[in-house]
Amino acid sequence: MPATLARAPAAPRDYAACSGCNLCQLVCPMWRSHRDPRFTPAGMAKALQYGATAAWLAAPVEACSLCGACDPVCPEGIDLPGLVMDLRLQLANSLPSPNPALLDDLRARLQQGAAAPVVSRSAPLLLPGADLRADAALLARVQALLGLAIADDDGADIALALELGVEIPQHRLQQFLASLNGHSIVAADGLLLRQLRRWLPGSQRMGLGAALSSRPAVRSNLLATDLYVIEARGYHADYERMVAYYDRLQLETGCALNLDLQRIAIPAVAQGLSQKLEVAPGDDGAQAKWILKGRRPARIVVESMADCAAFERVCDLPVVHLAELGEDPEMIKRRPHAFG
Repeated sequence: MPATLARAPAAPRDYAACSGCNLCQLVCPMWRSHRDPRFTPAGMAKALQYGATAAWLAAPVEACSLCGACDPVCPEGIDLPGLVMDLRLQLANSLPSPNPALLDDLRARLQQGAAAPVVSRSAPLLLPGADLRADAALLARVQALLGLAIADDDGADIALALELGVEIPQHRLQQFLASLNGHSIVAADGLLLRQLRRWLPGSQRMGLGAALSSRPAVRSNLLATDLYVIEARGYHADYERMVAYYDRLQLETGCALNLDLQRIAIPAVAQGLSQKLEVAPGDDGAQAKWILKGRRPARIVVESMADCAAFERVCDLPVVHLAELGEDPEMIKRRPHAFG
């Protein structure tokens, strides 16, 4: 297997360091769908070098899915997802929103904060996020497999604020981070996981997919005929460690992975800001179709509920969430949909 990509110094650098090498373009879903150099991380960085403002870059900033694929390939070590999030914050503060009610509601939730946690100070915590919380049966399955307490405050409002470019009040962020202090963390939201690496650098944390697939009850039911779809954001947030982890998983199980030759995870869903603001149609399935191109798996196994929905829209293969592999595998293979 190829080694991980060489990286520049550990401290993230800003857009001024961009050399225009365009390596980020090769892995960018925006570039694949638009074929316009403005819709690439390098295009935005070079435009900023020449004086562009967030308003001038509104179209690519809004189109970005924050999948993080550009982050590990940048030889200059520029924090490209962070750059887009900063630009979204500037846009939210300077331009009218197409869905002001959603943003007003989010800002109110952030100001209000969350209830004080009641979990033991040392218990490992699961941050399920909004999607997993909405499926009580699957959440119970995840909790049983991992043996974790569910966080009273899982930071779902903070994760959404990061996505939409809404400023997070300092008191809300401090409240959330204080609730995690002293805990090891499993997070379902890859974007939140990425930020936790920066906010809590000494903490033990991992993505939901890696946590579940490390369980023997799950891993033993992965098949060589499976296509295993890694959630891209969490993977790219801890790229070097995750490359080694998923290489081992593939060697042990024989399953195919949604990785390119550089060990970059191809995202199954590429939704921009308009989709997240609920003012544009949802995912068009192009990314999921691209992952399936040339493949003939017997089953698709996903780490993310959003990825499950994406594949169910574009193919008639069985699609199952990783947590369901703890069940009898023959039952799973006979079930056409994971959440039907």
